[in-house]
Amino acid sequence: MAVEVFVVDKGVPEIMDMVKDLRTQGLVQGKDFDFEYRPETWDNFSRVHEKYTVFTFYDERWGTWFTLKWS
Repeated sequence: MAVEVFVVDKGVPEIMDMVKDLRTQGLVQGKDFDFEYRPETWDNFSRVHEKYTVFTFYDERWGTWFTLKWS
């Protein structure tokens, strides 16, 4: 079962540090985890949604580890 972890309001450099850490732990993108960065979106007047990243882990243990480490 895949586990999704949402990381809110982190910029690209911070997200890439997280991805590098996962790779250092031996995880393989596309096999053990995936991630999708969504920049904040604005209409002509206000912010529609803030920036966030969704990390998907294909083993619940890694999702739990990631949440404990980066929360």
